[in-house]
Amino acid sequence: MSENILIIEDEDGIARILQLELEHEGYTVKRAKDGRTGLEMAAAGDWDLMLLDVMLPGLNGIEVLRRVRQNDQATPVILLTARDTVPDKVSGFEHGANDYVTKPFAMEELLARVRNLLRIFKASREGENEDVLRIGDLTIELMTRKVFRKDHAIDLTPREFELLLYLAKHKNEEKTREEILSDVWGYEYIGDTNVVDVYIRYLRQKMDKGYRHKLLHTVRGVGYMVKEPDA
Repeated sequence: MSENILIIEDEDGIARILQLELEHEGYTVKRAKDGRTGLEMAAAGDWDLMLLDVMLPGLNGIEVLRRVRQNDQATPVILLTARDTVPDKVSGFEHGANDYVTKPFAMEELLARVRNLLRIFKASREGENEDVLRIGDLTIELMTRKVFRKDHAIDLTPREFELLLYLAKHKNEEKTREEILSDVWGYEYIGDTNVVDVYIRYLRQKMDKGYRHKLLHTVRGVGYMVKEPDA
């Protein structure tokens, strides 16, 4: 069965090319031309991935993404935008984007990112044969994507959850920034790896601050790891 992809893009030329290329790759594709229609289609359909333009009429892409994530934490979303500054990218990731492509983009690169993201999420779903992952007093519910430290619920963005889950599944293993970018972001990140440091800082504030035993550790000169208290 082919994967279902929703394109929310108001530039008809770009949307049409994207649809043709994706359908040529074997995907089933639907299109929306504005934010409100895209939001309605996102809520009504069963999508394996969404391509979401940031600058949309009706509702902008960030607002569409924010509303989608209120009810759907799992569907991968790639933002399409002409803005490529670090604050813009972090804002997109904070609202739940899984990837970020800057216009104009090479079609081969976009298709590679689509394939990688679909592969990662498919492997994640197929590999989740347990419902709960526990490390010390940290509990990660895989199906509901809820996280608790003792009895305290921790509110994570989709990117923060994916990063924590990745490190938790590789507990007590040292992971470099490059490995984290490749395995969590789903492609070889070109440029500065500081985005990993930013998200590690977010996680520390939410899951370790105020607790005697820290679970998230820096490995000097290497990267990061989640370590069990008795490890």
